[in-house]
Order: sequence, then structure tokens, then C-alpha cells
Amino acid sequence: SKSTYCTLMLQRWQLLSRGAAAAGAGAALYGAVNVASSSITAEAKAIPHTISKDGTEKHRVVVVGGGAGGLSVASMLIRKMGSNADVAIIEPSDWHYYQPMWTMAAGGLMPVEKSRRSMASVMPADATWLKQAAATFEPEKSTVVLTDGTRVKYDYLIVATGLKIDWGAIKGLPEAIGKNGVGSIYDYKYSDVVWNNIQALTRGVALFTQPSTGVKCGGAPQKVMWLAEDYWRLKALCRENIAVEFYTGLPKMFAIPKYEAELERLRAERDVKAHFRHELVEVDGAKKIAYFVTSEGKKVAKAYDFLHVTPKMGPPPCIKTSKLADSTTGFVEVDKETLQHTRFKNVFAIGDCANLPTSKTAAAITAQAPVLVHNILKTMDNKEATARYDGYTSCPILTARGKLILAEFKYGGGAKETFCGFG
Repeated sequence: SKSTYCTLMLQRWQLLSRGAAAAGAGAALYGAVNVASSSITAEAKAIPHTISKDGTEKHRVVVVGGGAGGLSVASMLIRKMGSNADVAIIEPSDWHYYQPMWTMAAGGLMPVEKSRRSMASVMPADATWLKQAAATFEPEKSTVVLTDGTRVKYDYLIVATGLKIDWGAIKGLPEAIGKNGVGSIYDYKYSDVVWNNIQALTRGVALFTQPSTGVKCGGAPQKVMWLAEDYWRLKALCRENIAVEFYTGLPKMFAIPKYEAELERLRAERDVKAHFRHELVEVDGAKKIAYFVTSEGKKVAKAYDFLHVTPKMGPPPCIKTSKLADSTTGFVEVDKETLQHTRFKNVFAIGDCANLPTSKTAAAITAQAPVLVHNILKTMDNKEATARYDGYTSCPILTARGKLILAEFKYGGGAKETFCGFG
């Protein structure tokens, strides 16, 4: 049901983030999904660390990024290392977001305000919080340079910066987003815009887009489409007046055959027209026209009344321009099983910023975090990194209120289903 799914999402976030502020909470990542929310309500109030006057810092472990991945591994390391822990977290933000909730907010399932907490409340109490952003990495010197010029030295580095969303990569999108019928689930401030646009539309053309390049949660661009179509069909009772069309730069609805077949069945059943290998390149908000380029290079114009845009995404510049990046993707170059850097053995990466050949999701982080923590501790003891990540990830594709396809898979596209055998 709607309430059950929203509750599970909230608990999942609490296990990923709030657990970082409580002693021993890293154990939650090993499967304690039945923890009552009342048991993890105590908030820590972390205070940003005052950087030394000489502009240098030195820590045993430096984590760059205070998202789900960074906070998870920092919490687990502090718990396991005990009094020997010296963990610093580089994170400039005032707020911590659980981004999967933005889709549900855009679909009218929950208020978007529930998706954020103050960074101070989720920061591990025993971590050193450096409230700055990373400007560049000097891995040959075991140093991170911050935007204010501070040089942070480390024995071990964990990169957990996430992705950079590039709104400007689509011509006209920065000017159109948030108005002109244009919204996106990929920003806190636009999720409500999407929901308002869904409710306002009673007839016309509704377009949903997805780029050919990787994005946060490959199923998310479809989730919002299915939720909108479900609302128009069952709540607003205006579906017959709305043409729902999915424009994707990809060759099919989903990469994994088992789930792609079911999504194709749903698409036919619910009269959703798909345009494959169509890349959104321009939005004319004033005229409400979206422009796409096909795989053959043809430019196609499409008028719209409602437009949901999935923007292009890529590695943050501080990674892409550094020696940590691989030459092909620009993401942190790690061994796909150990999560250890292929050239700098005291460097690890987790989540969206790593060049792992799997879907970038919060579910992937829950599988990666224990592997990374095990391997970095082994490395500290001059032992082999023996834990292996098999590429597990999950895309819970909401197809209607109270219904979803739980796509779970690993490297190579093989299904790895944890919710099977019931009934």
C-alpha cells in the first residue's frame, strides 16, 4: 500500500543516515530492516570542525561526501575502529537529502519536506566534520584540497561525492525548469512543481524523458511517469484526454530483459507511446516545444503541455579532472569487486561517483558499504582485500499507487531477487 511503502522508504533512510549518528548503528546495513522508527529518533548535533590556522589537516580516514554512502561507511568505520578511529567527513551542505523520496513527492505520495534532515543531525557524533567542498585531489600526495585552499592529508581516502547534475547540458532547460509546464524529480525544489503540474493537467500532451547516459536510479524517469498516468486514470479521471509519451535515448524500456518485458506489457496495456533513441537536446519553454535528436541525427520537435525532464548527469569536476578518474567515464577508477582504486591502494570509492558497471542507486550503497569497510580495514592491516561486491542494485519501479516492479540485479544483468518465493 501507499502508506506501507512510504514507511519502508522512511525506515530505509533512517537506517542509512540517522544510524550514522548513533553508536553501533552501522550494523543496520547488515539487514536490520525491522528496526522501529521510534528506536532511532535521537539526534546528534554535530558542529563543524574549526580548521587549523596553518590551513592543513591530517586524519587517518577522510571521507569526501555526506550523502548516504559517505555517512554509512563513516559510521561503520567509527564503530569498528573504536578509540583508534580518526574519521573526517568533507561535506559543505546544511541539509542531507534522501533523494528516492523526491519521486514519491512528485507523485503525490508524501510531502517533499520529509526527504531532508539537517546535516548536523545525521553527521556521526565521533567524526570530524570539515564543512567545505573538495576542489581537487592529489592522490600521489595523499591530499585533498578544499575550496578554501585547506590541504587535508589522509592515510586512507573514501570518495563518496555522488553525481553532478548538469542542467545546462540541455539548451533552454535552465530557463524553463520550474515553469512553462517543466519539472523534474532530480531536485528538491522541483518535486512539488512536478506534482502541481500533474494535478493541473486535464488534457493535452505529457512528455517524460530519459537520457542515454547514466543517471541516478535508472528506473526513476519511468516511476514518475507511471505515477502520473495512474493519477490521471484513476484519480483525476481525465486519462482519455491526455497523450502520455516516453522519450528515451536508450534502445528499450529497461536494460534487464525480465523487467523490460513486463514494462513493455504495461506500456501497451496503459497506452503509453515510447520513442526510443530520442535524446532531449533543447527546451523552448515559452513555446512549450521540446527538441530531440534521434540516433540517425535527425532533429525532432514535439509540442507539450507537461514535460518531465531527466537531466544529464556525470562525475563532479573535482573527480573528472583528477588522477583518481578513469579516462573513459571520468568517475573514480576502482576495482568493481573490492571498491579499491586500481592505482592508489589507499583510496576507495562508493556509490554514484565510482565507475562501477551497475545502476547507481541507494540500494547499491547498502551492498557496497560492508564490502568497502571490510576491505579498507584489511588494507590497514596490510592484508588482502577479500570482500567482494557482486554488483547488486535495485530499482523499485512504482507502476501505480500500491504497485511496483522490484527490479533487483547484479553485474552482467543477472537477476538477484531477494523478494521471491512468497505466496
